[in-house]
Amino acid sequence: MNIRPRRNRKSAAIRNMVEETQLGVQHLIYPIFLKDGKNIKEEIASLPNNYRWSLDQLIPEIETCMNLGIYTYDLFPAVDESLKDTIASYSYADDNFYLKAIRKLKETFPEIAIMSDVAMDPYSSDGHDGLVVDGRIVNDETLPILAKMSVAQAQAGVDIIGPSDMMDGRVGYIREALDLAGFTDTSIMSYTAKYASAFYGPFRDALNSAPKAGDKKSYQMNPANQREALLEAQLDFEEGADMLMVKPALCYLDIIHLLKQQFPIPITAYNVSGECAMVHAAAQNGWLNYDLAVYEMLLSIRRAGADGILTYFAKDFAEFNKK
Repeated sequence: MNIRPRRNRKSAAIRNMVEETQLGVQHLIYPIFLKDGKNIKEEIASLPNNYRWSLDQLIPEIETCMNLGIYTYDLFPAVDESLKDTIASYSYADDNFYLKAIRKLKETFPEIAIMSDVAMDPYSSDGHDGLVVDGRIVNDETLPILAKMSVAQAQAGVDIIGPSDMMDGRVGYIREALDLAGFTDTSIMSYTAKYASAFYGPFRDALNSAPKAGDKKSYQMNPANQREALLEAQLDFEEGADMLMVKPALCYLDIIHLLKQQFPIPITAYNVSGECAMVHAAAQNGWLNYDLAVYEMLLSIRRAGADGILTYFAKDFAEFNKK
């Protein structure tokens, strides 16, 4: 045989030399849950190794993560029910603990990048990403609320706005609002292909943000559709998105690859809570090796074409990657 592929696998040195896909801590974005109060570190039962943090406990945790090489964070607020209303007004309120925390984190760690989530569900008494009117999630009436939220977050110091609501036209609306407010350097990482997935459960547990009635299928995408993702991506690209995201990641590797081939801007993917919880559950039962499974999962997302990966495995990966 003249062609023997195994020659390129015969030693670790050669395998490393010809390795096609690189995975490092610099490719990861760490989602973190923030809660108002002090001395809070509550583990999320359905998402082991992840916590709801109060700011005073989060600051030393961020420092620890920075020492592991993690410099980009996506913060999600766990908002008390008493602060929620139908129009998500707390999302841009002056006394919003989430916005205050962002300011403090940027003052303390100016070198980190903070990403935020823009959608009504953490702040809405209805639990939906958009405004509910007579039982319907209305699109155009939601956009001004998202814009106020985005500008408030940019004012607090957010580097990357993450519209996750899947309302039509929201990227262009938010981009215009940010630019008019003077935040032309604030990036938008659009949740472009966000599917109506079964893998969001632990996240909703963490924030108590599940819909109070109905579901999200009228605005999140049908898992059966691929071409629709191209349409969503084209619209977000034309409206000014700086990065396009696919969510979830593991069941949608084909969508990540498709967008990577079609668009000249960074493609990111969200390795969502349910995907991470599955690995924890299997590892706890002794059915697989946790470290190896995490590495293989994240590597597959990178191989599909993701430039960046939001993942709850970020700190664990950084720790065992340093060994």
